Amino acid sequence: MRVDEIRPLPRISVQAFCESEGLFRTIERCGQDRRMAKVNLRVTHGGIQAAVSMFETAPTPNLILLEVTAQPKDVMETLAPLADVCDPTTKVVLVGHFNDIALYRELVRNGISEYLVAPVSLADVLACIATIFVDPEAEPLGRSIAFVGAKGGVGSSTIAHNCAFGISDLFETETVLADLDLAFGTASIDFDRDPPQGIAEAVHSPDRLDEVFLDRLLARCSDNLSLLAAPSLLDRTYDFKSDSFAPLVEILRRNAPVSILDVPHGWSEWHRSVLGEADEIVVTAVPDLANLRNTKNLFDALAKLRPDDRPPHLVLNQVGVPKRPEIGPDDFCEPLGVQPVALVPFDSQLFGSAANSGRMIAEMSPKSTTSETFSQLAHILTGRIEAHRPRRGGLAGIMQRLARK
Repeated sequence: MRVDEIRPLPRISVQAFCESEGLFRTIERCGQDRRMAKVNLRVTHGGIQAAVSMFETAPTPNLILLEVTAQPKDVMETLAPLADVCDPTTKVVLVGHFNDIALYRELVRNGISEYLVAPVSLADVLACIATIFVDPEAEPLGRSIAFVGAKGGVGSSTIAHNCAFGISDLFETETVLADLDLAFGTASIDFDRDPPQGIAEAVHSPDRLDEVFLDRLLARCSDNLSLLAAPSLLDRTYDFKSDSFAPLVEILRRNAPVSILDVPHGWSEWHRSVLGEADEIVVTAVPDLANLRNTKNLFDALAKLRPDDRPPHLVLNQVGVPKRPEIGPDDFCEPLGVQPVALVPFDSQLFGSAANSGRMIAEMSPKSTTSETFSQLAHILTGRIEAHRPRRGGLAGIMQRLARK
């Protein structure tokens, strides 16, 4: 199982006992993964004797992960002291050093939840815990995709709104667009909606937030697209704690296959939290030096925040503005170590007309190169196709050729 396919784990307590330094480091890395955000994890050097000593005077957690180095014929005898101090409801996972199917079957018959053969990876550990504690009969969690601009005014919101519309329309998938820019959000304007309630009520009343309350706050934009609009008023200040948006994102995951998070440009604790918890991140940038610096800083910060996730997707927007010097896509992407998933050409007439009429690009010009670009981006973000090097078609390609001449 790939790491990005593993669902977030519930609020459980896990105590790991590691005899090898390799497993100790792996478990520590697991504790830093965003899917373990709710898990109370403790990692201890030592094996079965350390576990027995600890639990003689303390209750056992929901899960004990225990490394054993004994020979297969001696494992059951070695585990006997642990059985005397272990609560009946506690799950036990063993990490051994022998690939022995007979031992595995005997352990399972005696109540061991799983036996992993060292060396184990982060994905092995997370998948094992998820198999034990995540209900396989539960409804699958939806995916959250966060869009953020490397700089103000680069068109991240426009990209997010058109992608949300494309995903909902192309795949007939129920999609929720959440405008997180409470002071200056534009989603309601772009979709020509003016709902009386929206995201402010969800964020400021987390105790009321459930499926029924969320449904009251959503404004329907099309058959499969709903909007959680920002008030776009300055009647109060919008200073949020790091976890202010966490309940909202969690309930969106439970109630929509795809949720698009339109994150305003900025870098605060709540920005870090939202971006750290999202399943996918799209960074939109304009090809100039300030955007390159900011994008590099964003990529580096997110790599530390999400060490086991794929890097963000990069969209280069407003490519080919007449008479404006710009950095070519290859030169822009070289220090980032990624290729852009989309090059969106500058087209003031098309984007301006769409914005002023409250419509999306696919509605205004469904056969245009830009509309095709958004369609490809929707496929990539939903996993329908793999990201490939984008074509430099249309005006973007012409401007690149002129720049080389």
